[in-house]
Amino acid sequence: MSLIAGPIALRDESHSLALARALAPHLRAGDTLLLSGQIGAGKSFFARALIRARTGNPDEEVPSPTFTLVQSYEAPGAEIWHCDLYRLSDPFELVELGLDEALGRAICLIEWPDRMGDMAPPEALSLAFEARPDGHMLTMTGNADWRARLEPVLG
Repeated sequence: MSLIAGPIALRDESHSLALARALAPHLRAGDTLLLSGQIGAGKSFFARALIRARTGNPDEEVPSPTFTLVQSYEAPGAEIWHCDLYRLSDPFELVELGLDEALGRAICLIEWPDRMGDMAPPEALSLAFEARPDGHMLTMTGNADWRARLEPVLG
């Protein structure tokens, strides 16, 4: 994994929204985004914005999967799985949820990826969010494929 971009200043929600909208069309079936950071760092907001952009429905209801662990959405080109693993007690539960199968066929947005243990895909794009008093920051790491695919988004 190498640095793709960052730290990127997300001074307010409009910056996070714009980045999610720019990234959404570059995702394809089988892609996994690992969203890490403390509570309140902007992971869920970013995931909601990306889902709405990818589905093409700005009014899409995108509830937090904190209690259900997974919410899925139909989108052009690929199903989207939004996972919040904060309450996960054992990585084996991921198999029970079907996440192991979704990782190869859906776009997976996974909050709290540290709960996955060794099930986190090595080719995933990692987005590390950090809450700061002057706004949030985002750092992206991934492989060379991600660097090439995201160049139009990140410049």
